[in-house]
Amino acid sequence: MTKKLFAEAICKFALGVVLVGVLVFLPAGTLNFLQGWLLVGILFVPMFFAGVVMMAKNPALLKSRLDAKEKQGAQQTVVKLSGLMFLAGFVVAGLNFRFGWHILPLWVSAVGCVLFLLGYVMLAFVFKQNTFLARTIKVEKNQTVVDSGLYGVVRHPMYSATLILFLTMPIILGSLYALIAFFAYPFIIAARIKNEEKLLENELDGYKEYKQKVKYRLIPFIW
Repeated sequence: MTKKLFAEAICKFALGVVLVGVLVFLPAGTLNFLQGWLLVGILFVPMFFAGVVMMAKNPALLKSRLDAKEKQGAQQTVVKLSGLMFLAGFVVAGLNFRFGWHILPLWVSAVGCVLFLLGYVMLAFVFKQNTFLARTIKVEKNQTVVDSGLYGVVRHPMYSATLILFLTMPIILGSLYALIAFFAYPFIIAARIKNEEKLLENELDGYKEYKQKVKYRLIPFIW
């Protein structure tokens, strides 16, 4: 653990809280937006504790997760599209609350919170099983193919977990209109996966054989 890594993690965490807060509460026109606070809490409280655990037990993984600068043009496009999706989804959710277009009942948001936490638990298992999970697409030195646990079910369980996380965010915010924006995510992540697998086939020993063993990329029996 280094002071520089700690400072970088704290700064990016704080920036994330502020950014999400602005995108959700500013369009809502008020801080009295319970579903907005639910999202902020359920998103960032577990993230904080996960960061503390990684800082203590696996700072190399934390460092790789903080590096979000993609070098490949195709992946830069994916990152930009994801950013637009979040921008549109959060702003629409805030506007939905401000103008009362169609606000889902609080119990539906509570169900969304439960599903979101299940996605976080799944993500934690993925991080435990694979310590080479950088945010950018690359092959690390001494990286090996992981083919057990969740990786024995789908080839990209981390993305499966994010699918749960991102599609439940608008539900937590109580907005079906925002959910429409977030439905872009499966298509965005599919493009990322196809590009990523090309790199892994070329640079990671045993990945072609792994693809033959585990047929599904993201969702069992579907794709």
